[in-house]
Amino acid sequence: MLPTLIEIIDTSVVNVALDHIRGSLSAGIDESTWTITSYLVSNAIIIPMTGWLSRLFGRKRYLIFSISLFTLSSLLCGSAWSLQSLIFFRILQGLGGGALQPISQSILLETFPQKQHGMAMAIFGVGIMFGPIIGPLLGGWITDNWSWHWIFFINIPIGIVSILMTVFFITDPPYMKGMKMKIDYWGLAFLAIGLGCLQIALDKGQTEDWFSSGFITWLTIISVSSLILFVIIEFFAEHPIVNLRAFKSISFSAGNVVMFLSFFNLFGSIVLLPIFLQTLMGYTATLAGVVLGPGGIATLIAMPVAGMLVTKMNPKLLLGSGIIIAAYSTYLMSLFNLSADFNTIIWPRVVLGVGMGFLFIPLTTMTMANVKKEDMANASAIYNLLRNLGGSFGVAFITTMIARRAQFHQVRIVEHLTPFDAAYQAASSKAAQLFQYRGVPASASADAGLSSVYHQLLRQASMLSFNDAFYLLGVLLVCTLPLVLFMKTAKRGLVPGDIQ
Repeated sequence: MLPTLIEIIDTSVVNVALDHIRGSLSAGIDESTWTITSYLVSNAIIIPMTGWLSRLFGRKRYLIFSISLFTLSSLLCGSAWSLQSLIFFRILQGLGGGALQPISQSILLETFPQKQHGMAMAIFGVGIMFGPIIGPLLGGWITDNWSWHWIFFINIPIGIVSILMTVFFITDPPYMKGMKMKIDYWGLAFLAIGLGCLQIALDKGQTEDWFSSGFITWLTIISVSSLILFVIIEFFAEHPIVNLRAFKSISFSAGNVVMFLSFFNLFGSIVLLPIFLQTLMGYTATLAGVVLGPGGIATLIAMPVAGMLVTKMNPKLLLGSGIIIAAYSTYLMSLFNLSADFNTIIWPRVVLGVGMGFLFIPLTTMTMANVKKEDMANASAIYNLLRNLGGSFGVAFITTMIARRAQFHQVRIVEHLTPFDAAYQAASSKAAQLFQYRGVPASASADAGLSSVYHQLLRQASMLSFNDAFYLLGVLLVCTLPLVLFMKTAKRGLVPGDIQ
């Protein structure tokens, strides 16, 4: 869990330190965001290759190499002397970190017997769910109290401990010792190009105004074309980079779709909530982090409980309950208004934490339940790729929707602001009187009053756009409930290696 935790933390820790990095390295806003994009791109490329690389080099050897590369690149990132060097080292960090989650997960699922999968995934899930929450808080505190360099240096001791524990405690089964294989160069190239262009398009789409930008349009065309060619090539390859035949299992396919939309919901809401609090409610970054914190604690409590329940009751009921609870939490967020107090805002986040705890454990155990041991690394790589892509799509979709729906509501509200509207007359008159009371000349007070009313209009339009976004996140998650019916539990009486 340790390398998984630091890898996920590093996905989000740079966000809060971006202004400090930009100022220190004399970079512009658009340039500095490549420190985030470069990591996400290299991370997305390496995740689906993890199973193939584990078979090629041996899983333990490849895991040690990945942790070592991640740790060394963290040292280099903290020592970066320019923006270009930092971006290059972040690419190396992403290449090292991409393998950590799927390998760790496959090792857990193969090592523990079937009846202990729930609790094993609960412990592992602590790292997955805790990372996105502690990352921004830790990054902000370290940046404010030390310097941005230390958000990378703190990975070094954890990485060293992880390497030592892997050396002494992890062993490779015979089918993961490393084998000679013909390298699928075309599949490798199309996968890297397709996922790389897709991740850049998702990360930069809103700032470039999506398909009105030639840059985003060409990235999308290249990505779609490359991924289609990749799928065709992999079906005929002797040793495919990603064995797509895993999707023949209806249970595995349904589980991946549910995971994609679950992290679409989770990352979308986690990104939306701090933006709402800081832009409309006047919260500081620290207070916004405090709102997210209790939800993380709720997840940490819910996961072990779910781990115990998953073997004592039908996992489908547990998964369905988790989906409903998580969807209900985002519905509660869709009811926020500009007068919401702290308790009103923090409660839905706690509900979301509970829902995700009860969702993640049964979803993972059922998705992987009927996967053979020798195919676990490949299946885990696909599962983690779709989880990460779900988060990326969620963030891209939500940031775009907020901008577009705010414009829509602004136009609709303006239609009611006419000189003949009594409420408009009362609001502008009251604002003008307030400015006169403050000593503003009467001639300027009327204009100031109108400006004040327009400012409130923008806030209300933004509030309505957040309501729409939260509501849609909940609806999309509820739509995954029918897929739960297609998922199968593990066959009783068999150990994972015997499950076909």
